[in-house]
Amino acid sequence: MQKHSLIAVAVALLAAGCTMAPHYQRPAAPVTATFPSGGVYDTQPGATQPDTSARSANGQAAADIGWREFFVDPRMQRLIEIALKNNRDLRVSVLNMQASQAQYRIVRAALFPTLDAAASQTKQRTPRDLSFNGQTITDTYSVGLNASWEIDFFGRIQSLKDQALATYLGTAQARKAAEIALVSQVANQYLTVLELDDLLKVTQNTLKTADESYRITKVQFDTGTGSELDLRQAQTVVEVAKANLQAQERLRAQAENALVLLLGEPMPADLPPGLTLDNQNLLTDIPAGLPSDLLTRRPDIMEAEENLLAANANIGAARAAFFPKVSLTGSFGTLSPTLGGLFKPGSAAWSFAPSITLPIFEGGQNIANLNLANIQKNVQIATYEKAIQTAFREVADGLAARGTYDQQIEALERDTFAEQRRLDLSNLRYSNGVDSYLSVLTAQTALYVAQQALVTARMERLQNLVTLYQALGGGWIEHTGEQPRPADAPVDYGAASAPVAASAPNAG
Repeated sequence: MQKHSLIAVAVALLAAGCTMAPHYQRPAAPVTATFPSGGVYDTQPGATQPDTSARSANGQAAADIGWREFFVDPRMQRLIEIALKNNRDLRVSVLNMQASQAQYRIVRAALFPTLDAAASQTKQRTPRDLSFNGQTITDTYSVGLNASWEIDFFGRIQSLKDQALATYLGTAQARKAAEIALVSQVANQYLTVLELDDLLKVTQNTLKTADESYRITKVQFDTGTGSELDLRQAQTVVEVAKANLQAQERLRAQAENALVLLLGEPMPADLPPGLTLDNQNLLTDIPAGLPSDLLTRRPDIMEAEENLLAANANIGAARAAFFPKVSLTGSFGTLSPTLGGLFKPGSAAWSFAPSITLPIFEGGQNIANLNLANIQKNVQIATYEKAIQTAFREVADGLAARGTYDQQIEALERDTFAEQRRLDLSNLRYSNGVDSYLSVLTAQTALYVAQQALVTARMERLQNLVTLYQALGGGWIEHTGEQPRPADAPVDYGAASAPVAASAPNAG
């Protein structure tokens, strides 16, 4: 009767899920309740007057906008699709998640009894003067079931299970963050390639113009109507443009190599036609919302909180180590001195052995483990708070940049127009003998610098929009309006990496 009562109490405690872990309270967000305002933050796209030529997010949050709706370039969309299937960093992230899931299942299994089937033969020799009936060699055959169970009275195993589950859910969020980051990385690298294409065009046009100027200047020098100073000044523009052309071609090749690495496979030959840098037309007016929204939209923040939950559960396991461990072991089967007698009547045998282990002296190990668990929790609290602060800073930086790039590009466009006009007038004055060739050289160099600055600013503006989309939690869903996948959704990469079937609560 006492045995059945003990088992009933154990089952009741296990069903209640009792642990000695501290009550969890989410730390307060260490940032202000709103993003910065005033100055550049008040000059966001469409803040004063709507841009009818730009596409609008229509007030949708970044996390609700599919990446196919955010990006309209069909070539970029195809590259992102390929990368999501082949990128090895993302694949490692998924495998880490699956490994954590398996580890969780291993720890969870300790909550249940173990049952094993066993069969054995024991042969033993006894000295003749100690043996019965003068038989010195005896055989014992047994067949039966062995069972064992640690009754988790104080929640040690439950706490370890909770820790493993939180760790698993944290890796699921890390996988989600890696996928969102990959979408942004492919887009930004593709934009870098487009920028270098435009810079190459600017340099090639500059070199073409400089070559023609150098040819005319050389003819004048050869016929005695021009000076060597004019010739060498014209030559400097040509040589600088040639040097820049080689540097840009090198960077263009390296940028494509970086893109191929993100794709995880060679650049396909059948990619659809792409758009130019000027025609990307990304969504520019995605609302930032409130900093508190980042807690549910940023997987890196959710990962940090899961790690904090894991550290909190570990304290429960460390506390439970101070209390007794109660284990039940037993066996039931048949026992016989002969193999043929195993299943004859009267050969049944059983044993039941409950045990209690109480730590008395551990050399301070349990105390040190508890101190370590508390310190690790404090580390995770700081890590969680830092993740929130980093997310806040990334969004604020993106908003500051978004509020300035449009005006910067407009100013650079006016500057480029003015420099082009200056070059035209300088050429006219030089042709009429009113001015020296130095004015032409200066104007040509200034135009070249202005054109490069304009191309770079256009690329940086687009990359900022992509990064802000990521910082606000965008990039997880493919199409706007679709149901987001759980963070631990399995991925099929083929036979080389078969997904593990889910057996734990899904991570959102």
